[in-house]
Order: sequence, then C-alpha cells, then structure tokens
Amino acid sequence: MDIIFIRHGEIKENKRGVYGSFDTSLSQIGREQILKAKELVQDISFERVYISPLKRTMETAELLGLKGDFDRRIQEINFGIFEGKTYEEIKRDYPEETYTWTNDYIYYRIPNGESLMDLYSRTANFLEDIVSKDKNALVITHEGVIRCALCWVFDNVEYFYRFKLDNGSLTTISIWEGYKYIKNVNK
Repeated sequence: MDIIFIRHGEIKENKRGVYGSFDTSLSQIGREQILKAKELVQDISFERVYISPLKRTMETAELLGLKGDFDRRIQEINFGIFEGKTYEEIKRDYPEETYTWTNDYIYYRIPNGESLMDLYSRTANFLEDIVSKDKNALVITHEGVIRCALCWVFDNVEYFYRFKLDNGSLTTISIWEGYKYIKNVNK
C-alpha cells in the first residue's frame, strides 16, 4: 500500500521563515503550486483522503478537487510561544527557551506548545491507523508531519532535520509485507 503526502502550497509565512501552526490562506504562488500538483495527483490511485483541519490544507484539497476526512493528528506542530516568529525573533525574545530547545530539539516542549516527540507520536499513531486499513491513502498536510512520517519509516525521529519538503510537493511511503520504505520525496 502507498501513503501519498501532499504538502500544502506556499503561504506568505513560509516566505518570511516563521514557525507556526496558525490558520492562514495560500498565497497566489501556493495556489499555482497546487494546480501543478493536481496533474500528478490525477495519475495516482488512492481510496481515502485525509486532510489537516487548517485553512491552507483545506484550500489545497479544494484546489485538487478532493474531499476527505479531517484529522487533527496531521496538523502542524504547535509552536506555542514561538508561534509566528522567525528563528532570530525567537532567539531575541526567548533566549533561555531557545537554548533549551536547540539542545533538546526532540523532547523539549515549547511553552504553550508541543515537542517534536509530541508531533512524531501523533503522526506515528495516525500512520499506524492508516496502515491497519491497508488501502492507498492521500494525506494533505504540513512539512513537519511529512518529515515525521519519513522518520517513522526508520523508527527514528532523529532524522527529522535530514528532510526538506517543497510546498505543493508529493512524497510517498510504501508499506509492503510489513516493511516500510520511502518511494519518493518532493515529486
């Protein structure tokens, strides 16, 4: 079976390099990215569609002409007090928290937010549910979730920063006879 991930199209916050799970719309470039991705999606076989319940992923689904089930487990990580800030702003405004976060990026729970392990755990839980259904699925979500899904293939969240996903790109994980592997990234 295949699990095909689509990263939502660009939002203006992506251009600014800010962290966040805030609810915002696609930019014009983001809409164009998804219309290009639509051509690829038409050639893919899948039985179920899952969508993060944020505006940018819902708009992505609409542009793709898809309806599906909303699932909060595939929502972007909650950056808590870092929400809506660039890394430079976070360092300036929260130096102690930034130090702790960069030295324990997996387990440090951002105040009023989540840790990377929190995101990984809910992503893995979602994926195990999908695998139990044994049907090809299309998942419209965020870069953090897709990175965690790729880490899930290795059963190791430490690979999180080894992946970079483009807006509007497709990434596929295949499961065959209990074995997980990465079929493609950034298609």
